[in-house]
Amino acid sequence: MPDVATALANVTDHEIEQTPWGRLVWMVSGRLGNSTRMTVGRCYIEPGQHNPRHYHPNCDEVLHVLRGTIEHSFDDETVRMSAGDTISIPQGVLHNARNVGPDTAVFVISFSSPDRQVVGEN
Repeated sequence: MPDVATALANVTDHEIEQTPWGRLVWMVSGRLGNSTRMTVGRCYIEPGQHNPRHYHPNCDEVLHVLRGTIEHSFDDETVRMSAGDTISIPQGVLHNARNVGPDTAVFVISFSSPDRQVVGEN
């Protein structure tokens, strides 16, 4: 397990995943070597776009909107979220986010595992 100094040094390290709908910026994870307990990133979804419906078989997710307006669907429900709103998504729940606003939506996502697994996401 990295010590605090190593973890702080690694905060500037990140991994970017470009997608057709936006991008994911991973800041904390087992793969980055700066956590043995969780994954943390930022998600950017472009206007009118959405990420594919998916679920996480090995972790819970917390999503906190920083900017923009999204509709977040989980199972058969949909909630409208904007800056300051937070949702907790239990392990195994099918979900996704759609940007319904005019600007890029930005939110922080965190997972209760250092090695977040995804099923259904393309």
